[in-house]
Amino acid sequence: MIKFYSRGAAGEVTGSKHIIDVDGKLYVLDCGAFQGSRAESDRKNRTLGFDPQSISAVILTHGHLDHCGLLPMLPKQGYTGDIYATPATRDIANLIMMDSANIQAHDAEFLRKQAQKRKEKFVWQPLFNESDAIQATNQCLNMSYHRPRMIGEQVCVEFFDAGHILGSAMALLTVKQPHKTVKILYSGDLGRPIKPIIRAPETTAIPAPDYIILESTYGDRLHDKADVAMERLAEIAKRAVKYNGKILIPSFAIERTQELVYYFHLLLDRNIIPEIPIYVDSPMATNATTIFQIHPECYSEETRAAFVTHHKNPFGFNALHFTTSVAESKALNEHPGPLIIISADGMCEAGRIQHHLINNIGDPNTTILTVGYMAENTLGRRIRNKEKEVKIFGQWFTRRAEVEEINAFSAHADYAETGAWLDALDTSQLKKIFLVHGEQKAQNTFKQYLSEKGYTVDIVNYKNQYPLQ
Repeated sequence: MIKFYSRGAAGEVTGSKHIIDVDGKLYVLDCGAFQGSRAESDRKNRTLGFDPQSISAVILTHGHLDHCGLLPMLPKQGYTGDIYATPATRDIANLIMMDSANIQAHDAEFLRKQAQKRKEKFVWQPLFNESDAIQATNQCLNMSYHRPRMIGEQVCVEFFDAGHILGSAMALLTVKQPHKTVKILYSGDLGRPIKPIIRAPETTAIPAPDYIILESTYGDRLHDKADVAMERLAEIAKRAVKYNGKILIPSFAIERTQELVYYFHLLLDRNIIPEIPIYVDSPMATNATTIFQIHPECYSEETRAAFVTHHKNPFGFNALHFTTSVAESKALNEHPGPLIIISADGMCEAGRIQHHLINNIGDPNTTILTVGYMAENTLGRRIRNKEKEVKIFGQWFTRRAEVEEINAFSAHADYAETGAWLDALDTSQLKKIFLVHGEQKAQNTFKQYLSEKGYTVDIVNYKNQYPLQ
């Protein structure tokens, strides 16, 4: 008997953990960290929702924290099996997991000192440490696209390009039963058809699935067009030049940062904007950019031609600077405008972006530009909603900075793009679509949209198990 259920990212975005149960053998699709407020994230991330020692195999679709961030808890709790991922995903996930372990270690030290000052007992502990992250990476097995592999007596997995971030994959599981074969396609995070650097999500190469487990992050939204987004990005940059202001861009270190750098390079190269110093203030983003440079197998043809044929590097031009040390980061506070700072965390819940916000959120000449999804109850969502006062590190700050939002840079397909992707698949034997990784309002809208297109759709609930026949 085949069953499917979720232990993360059901009725919410982030924290993807999905289980395919084949006659009692568990196959885990992603093992991500929930991202939200610190207290809620800590509470949710301490419980996996399954026994790691009962797992037969783990399939990792890509290296974002909300899909790989709890992998180190698996070996820590006794899992000794394999984690299947593309080569680029393995490299990115290693970077993300090590960074998470480092952040947790710093948080533990900070909280320990705070407890000592209050003469209280220190009880908080990190979810995992760097050794656990290294062990998880060591258990990753590289798997290229279009190379099916048996991962159990009855289960074969094959990766297809998801077009989301470098190395991202959709996973097709083929489960052989005595009297039938069931094909289950897990989208991971689905990318967009027109994006710089990487290829579009695959369609025609994918065999007809019986079931699709589909993300629904933007189930009720359409993205801005790329040309409109470029115009708005240029306008925001010109405003910074006019007022000698700063542009703060909270951005995840993987993919979004590299795309922004790519677009700024285009604007400069075409003389649409003047040369403005651009600082990528994130050691992880700097390392991630290096990973991009060593995985040309994931590039689109246009990017491959720029790198290989014309020897142009979109990640290296005169206006671009990468900071590594804390001292370099702090020095940006005194740097005169105009200035662009791209810094992690993308939802403003951690990282150097918080320090830049503290120093600049009260300046009306500053623009805070949001370029991706902001989860509920995060600092990024409150800023995107243009709240007048926000709390950072326990202190209240009045927001005088301008807030702008550009949706075109999202790495997730919107509802129309996802619908077009589905329509391009061979759905001749599709029985049902299961929606995961989306907020309830977006999922309800998306379900109606897909139902009107003729698909049978279920919104996944944590309490339910779904038979796959």
